[in-house]
Amino acid sequence: MVNELRGGRTRLVIGTRGSRLALWQAEWVQARLQELAPDLNIEIRRIRTSGDKILDVPLAKIGGKGLFVKEIEEALLKKEVDVAVHSMKDVPSELPSGLAILCVPPREDPHDAWIGKDRVTLTMLKPGAKVGTSSLRRQAQLLAHRRDITIKMLRGNLDTRLRKLQEGEFDAIVLAAAGLKRLGWDDQITELLTPDVSLPAIGQGALGVEGRSNDEVVRQLLSPLNHYETHVAISAERALLARLEGGCQVPIAGHAVVDHDTVTIHGLVASVDGTRIIREHVTGPAGDASRLGEMLAERLLHAGGDKILNEIYGRA
Repeated sequence: MVNELRGGRTRLVIGTRGSRLALWQAEWVQARLQELAPDLNIEIRRIRTSGDKILDVPLAKIGGKGLFVKEIEEALLKKEVDVAVHSMKDVPSELPSGLAILCVPPREDPHDAWIGKDRVTLTMLKPGAKVGTSSLRRQAQLLAHRRDITIKMLRGNLDTRLRKLQEGEFDAIVLAAAGLKRLGWDDQITELLTPDVSLPAIGQGALGVEGRSNDEVVRQLLSPLNHYETHVAISAERALLARLEGGCQVPIAGHAVVDHDTVTIHGLVASVDGTRIIREHVTGPAGDASRLGEMLAERLLHAGGDKILNEIYGRA
């Protein structure tokens, strides 16, 4: 589908979801690639995913993994697009055969953002207040801090969620700070939730550019966009995710920080109602990021995370 230029290419097609944030992310990658290859014709193709089509059901009840990437990955395998730009928190730990994450650009703020109506904070929130989120991870951690609040399902794109807050459906909502900052909506944030209140989702704030694993030309084109520290952190977090067999129906969290040649990763497994929360962390060489993620998963399981996960998955 591509002609002669760099390794035989004059055209590159980026696959993405059609939301405002997804398009911003795809356009950011497009602009960076255009700087690297000014003569390359780069176009963006919108693809509607299962997660975009089903908006009236909590993600945890839909089940399955890859709700926001499956159709885009199918387009990659069919060579309808050359690369896909994803939010890494949406990408399952196991990729389809023939696909790979070819680069991970610098990470945006990984924190959860609290947006309160009339700027009300989590501490100021009145008992019985309605808090909107579609994330069991957020639900469990918020309930652990405030047993007296009510969690309500909140789906839709960022602008839809913010509109529902302003219309009075909720007293507060929780969103990823990264999306708000990328769209220039920092002023909507009432407060950033610290990791001890809400440990972020695995991969939160990071982008991943996925492509065909045997496409060396595209891999080389993307290589300048790869950010070492973010790549190491995401490798650790996704190893944790893989060992815990996590998905959107499981309240798990993980966040890694790289300091020179050292990586520290914090992880969490919680019951859906927030009555049981298990936290652990490990530190080690950045070169052992994946092994450290697996080690952290084992610690969490050994500390009681296995019992929580077995209950959630309905395993004996």
